[in-house]
Amino acid sequence: METQAAEEPVRTKMESLRLTCEREIQIHQQKIDSYASSFRNSLQSIKSRAQQTAQNQGKLGELKAKLREAEDDMVKALAVKTRKEAKRMAIMDSIAAQRARVEELKRSVQVQSAKRDQYAAIISQHSLALAASEEKSNKDVECRSETQEAILWYNRVLGFHVEAGHGVKFTFKNINSRNPNEEYSLTVRYANDTYTLLDCDPHLNDTKELIYELNKTNGLFKFVRIMREKFQEAATQGFLPQLTNHQELSTISTSAPVLSMSSDRSESSATKNDDQVLHEEGSRPSKKAYYLRGSKPLSWR
Repeated sequence: METQAAEEPVRTKMESLRLTCEREIQIHQQKIDSYASSFRNSLQSIKSRAQQTAQNQGKLGELKAKLREAEDDMVKALAVKTRKEAKRMAIMDSIAAQRARVEELKRSVQVQSAKRDQYAAIISQHSLALAASEEKSNKDVECRSETQEAILWYNRVLGFHVEAGHGVKFTFKNINSRNPNEEYSLTVRYANDTYTLLDCDPHLNDTKELIYELNKTNGLFKFVRIMREKFQEAATQGFLPQLTNHQELSTISTSAPVLSMSSDRSESSATKNDDQVLHEEGSRPSKKAYYLRGSKPLSWR
């Protein structure tokens, strides 16, 4: 009995342990089942994800192919755009160059217009000057014609001519009525602002007073006229009878052509021309014609 009494707690204890183990086993079994179910679910989920991933990879490959095509298209489009942009820039540069050329041509046209107006003004001025010159030339021709006629008359009636050399030689004919071809001459030189009588053929008296008056008044033509009168007086005293000075001068003045150089002003201007010839001191130019106020030569020597 004591043995049974001693075994009873052990059995109870063992039963308690068995029940505890069964409960734990059930708990662990539930956990294992839960884990297995969860694993199956996870595996199923993984499989579905794997399939989805595989599908996605296929789609990704397609997308990559499309992306490559899109990139190729984009490169082609960029190349076309670049060419178009380069062409546009070239066109813009050409337009800018053409505009600059147009502006330059406009400025050139303005300059040419200004030059044309300037040339037109110059041509107009030259035309006026030419017209005035032609008018003056016509007047000079008329004056020269009249002067030539007068010179021919003086050469014919007075036998007067002038020769430039070492001084200016004035020669007269038609002084002596008995020998009209006989020459009377005088040579005057101008140097250092002074007139000098180099020669007088035939010799005349009172020439010093006349040279003094010439240097005082600078009236060369008046001096020449007085010297001609002196030659006439000498011829009158040497050969009588003949016309008196007043009669001969009266005859000459009534028949001589009218010259514009008979006034004192003309004498002064003509004297200036003579002075230019006489002013070449010490020079011996070649024999040449002596001009009177732009007319033809009085005579050739």
